[in-house]
Amino acid sequence: MNIEDVREFALSLNAQVKEELFAEDWICWRIAGKWFMLMQLDAPEPRVAVKLPPDVGASLRELHDGIRPAYHMNKTHWNDLYLNLLDDAIVKEQIEVSYRLVVSKLPKKVALSIENQ
Repeated sequence: MNIEDVREFALSLNAQVKEELFAEDWICWRIAGKWFMLMQLDAPEPRVAVKLPPDVGASLRELHDGIRPAYHMNKTHWNDLYLNLLDDAIVKEQIEVSYRLVVSKLPKKVALSIENQ
């Protein structure tokens, strides 16, 4: 999976997903103003950071060389997915897990309006 495929997949999750330049060389994807994915544009290897439940992230790190603690993020919750080292299905699944985790933490009214789209 390349970075453009990742971008398109993230944007396809919901019409309310926003893509923004976060810093000079970082792009973030948000739902209701909350990050669920980040990408460093000048990274030496293509990767995205996603938010996962701590136990899920820890298990995945043990199973896959392509899943590591996220660079410059809370390493308990954020994990880097190295796109060249993982199957597309795993990358998509973890992006979706991140998205759903963030939506689940939103106020109920906001989460319901997102889920009903």
